[in-house]
Amino acid sequence: MAAWLKENKGVLLTLALTLLFLAAEALVFYYKGGFLVSLVPLGLLVVWLFVRRFEEGLLSMALLTPFAVNVALMPGMELSMPVEPMMILFSLMFFFRVLVAHNYDMRLLRHPVSILLLASLTWMAVTSCTSALPWVSFKYTLARIWFVVPFFYAAAQIFRSRDRIRQFFWAYAIGLGVVILIATSKTLGNFSDLQTLHRVMKPFYNDHTAYGCAIALMLPAAFYFIFSKRRTGWQRVLTLLLFAGLCVGLFFSYCRAAWLSVLGAIGVYVLIRMGMKVKWMVVLFGIGVGAFFVYQSDVLYKLGKNHQDSSYELADQIKSISNISTDASNIERLNRWASAMRMWKEKPVLGTGPGTYQFLYGSYQKSYQLSTISTNAGDLGNAHSEYIGPMTEQGLPGVLLVAALFLCTFATGVRIYRTAKDHDVGLMALAFTLSLLTYYIHGVFNNFLDTDKLSVPFWAFTAAVVALDVYSEKKDASSL
Repeated sequence: MAAWLKENKGVLLTLALTLLFLAAEALVFYYKGGFLVSLVPLGLLVVWLFVRRFEEGLLSMALLTPFAVNVALMPGMELSMPVEPMMILFSLMFFFRVLVAHNYDMRLLRHPVSILLLASLTWMAVTSCTSALPWVSFKYTLARIWFVVPFFYAAAQIFRSRDRIRQFFWAYAIGLGVVILIATSKTLGNFSDLQTLHRVMKPFYNDHTAYGCAIALMLPAAFYFIFSKRRTGWQRVLTLLLFAGLCVGLFFSYCRAAWLSVLGAIGVYVLIRMGMKVKWMVVLFGIGVGAFFVYQSDVLYKLGKNHQDSSYELADQIKSISNISTDASNIERLNRWASAMRMWKEKPVLGTGPGTYQFLYGSYQKSYQLSTISTNAGDLGNAHSEYIGPMTEQGLPGVLLVAALFLCTFATGVRIYRTAKDHDVGLMALAFTLSLLTYYIHGVFNNFLDTDKLSVPFWAFTAAVVALDVYSEKKDASSL
């Protein structure tokens, strides 16, 4: 027991810090801001943690993220508290350590995924300068930087130890697991009220789509840890319970895109196990997209005959996925995409600027495409696509960089799986790659990388794939 406590003292410190923050957060909510001063000593504790226990600081942010809530600091400026201020401080601390110690592993910076990410950030900065709303774009780009710096560039070096990857997964999973317990308990007795089911995860997750997406992202990695050879009997049981909880949470999220993303990841896993090369998977995907555009009239005609709306009944909820005639959510998504395409045609190279879509799209809507939840003010969120959104806001180069980044990460994970000398390293890489794949698929229907809830695990899992590639021994890569 003493040895276990010594080995995990960093994780235990992180847990204690999280409990302190949650207690302070509860006081702030209860007294409506009267106890904000109580956060000062906790802020000093965070500074001490980042200075003395830098790696545990990353774990503390992962554990706190599922509990973070948006707080308006001033008109027009919200931060996810307490995580985003911690990210800013952590990023500054990371830059200071690198400049002073000069100890960052340059192999990580030279990795293709890292280069593509840096190129994407650079292009965001360029398009912020030409933005229709520069102040909005620069804030959006800065937020992306303080998401990426801790959870990709810093995490990639911290993840040179596979134990740190496991600890990060568990830190976020424990926080998410508690939220799932709370949301599921609120679900009981409300099965017939779909609108209530869509709100049970508040205030921790803004809506059921982000909640379902986060759960889907964790599922493949959780499945890997059940069978990891480094798990003892009781650890395996706990992981199995976590996996079961994630499955329950995914089901009751009633998020159709999350369900589809998990099914898609399972399908790709089958192709990988069959030995299909990545280039042929890309070709197969391209053929599918091409076939849709060739036969889109017939496809849209058949989809238009589906009148099944969203429902708490599983079968009806599945049927409603293809309803583009009466389902408000689907109609509104098509409206957003159509508006985005009109915006992109006006500025196909530079776009309107990062983060500007939600402030500009209202005037690009057409009356015949509006849904019952549309707004002429254009103030109800983004383009609902991780691909169409960047294309509209950052032009064609923006979406090409996003697609290249996702594809490169996926190809890297598959290559590690097939070439790693240590079979467990290969399985871990595949698990995190499939986790990321759930987001790549979900990203067709929604985009959440402008929020901490999804950015934290997404960029950390990407960093894990890069770290496993850089720090593991390989066999011949010709099998890819």
